[in-house]
Amino acid sequence: MTQATTDPPSWFLGGTELVDLFFAPNQQPDPRWTQDADLLRAFNFVPGLKELLMLRQVHALEHATVWVLSSWAKPRHSTAIETVPDNELLGGLSTDRGFHLYGQVNTIELQRAVQVALRRLTAGEWHLAVHPRCGTNLSVGMLLTAGFAVGMATLLPRGPIEQFVGLGVAAATAAHLTPDLGRFAQQYITTAVPFNLAIERITPTKDAIGRPAHFVQVSWKEA
Repeated sequence: MTQATTDPPSWFLGGTELVDLFFAPNQQPDPRWTQDADLLRAFNFVPGLKELLMLRQVHALEHATVWVLSSWAKPRHSTAIETVPDNELLGGLSTDRGFHLYGQVNTIELQRAVQVALRRLTAGEWHLAVHPRCGTNLSVGMLLTAGFAVGMATLLPRGPIEQFVGLGVAAATAAHLTPDLGRFAQQYITTAVPFNLAIERITPTKDAIGRPAHFVQVSWKEA
């Protein structure tokens, strides 16, 4: 995608753009395929920047892989993500070197799923980077609950009934806001389209209690 030289960098959000993102949580980002590489070249003096950029891209690839595997576990006539039931037997953990996939998965099938997920993400299916069971949602929910609880405790009278009601309101408000804000955080903070990832190898492993798992190792490449 070609942009005029007067446009702000693709990683900058300001003014009405940022407002639109908050009030349109279903809006998808429109990243340039060179944005992370450009950012790394501009700020290569920042320690850990490359690892952080890789982690965000790996995180998106992990989510997309789970979605693809879930879609293959149901009848082939419908593979749209909106109709795919989440396979709760699968879980993942991202690192800056790749991601762990936990669950009973055939290694050959996983190799194919990772390639399909990478291809679909970089082709524009950016919604695959967001997953409802992501730990980001849990973190957002905990922060919202704690923040609202402190606010209610400060504003309301100190009586036990008022404080109890305030805590309930805080929890209910946080639960209502968490899905949209968690999705927003995933889209624009904790994931990025993996334009710079190359799949190196997939290794069968075990989790901490001996259950089957795989590690999908990746490397950085110029887009």
